[in-house]
Amino acid sequence: MTATERSVQLVRLAAEAAADKLADDILAYDVSDQLVITDAFVLCSATNDRQVRAIVDEIEERLRVEAHVKPVRREGEREGRWVLLDYVDIVVHVQHEEDRTFYALERLWKDCPSIPLPAAVTQAAAQRARGTVAE
Repeated sequence: MTATERSVQLVRLAAEAAADKLADDILAYDVSDQLVITDAFVLCSATNDRQVRAIVDEIEERLRVEAHVKPVRREGEREGRWVLLDYVDIVVHVQHEEDRTFYALERLWKDCPSIPLPAAVTQAAAQRARGTVAE
């Protein structure tokens, strides 16, 4: 079984929203063969708690406006270190970079196929890595 087209659409919207708020290391995995509770995971990180919250807010807003969905569960917001947004079809993990390194979720899901992200997401990450953010 593979992630549904709807799940892939939500993944792309979430990744674009995260990239717009300068999230780092944005990845998406199709976990539908491993889990029955969701189709996909989106992982991203930020350098501080404020940025984690900004990324989460942007993802929620973009999915609410463009896909007409709200998370059924939101966890970790108070601490601002690792916020989980559960949309049933997808689960978004926004982590402080220290927590991302420590928990290494991508290592747990490395056997799952990755979901290709929009060019805008991957290009923005490449530009930031080179230190040439487009205006």
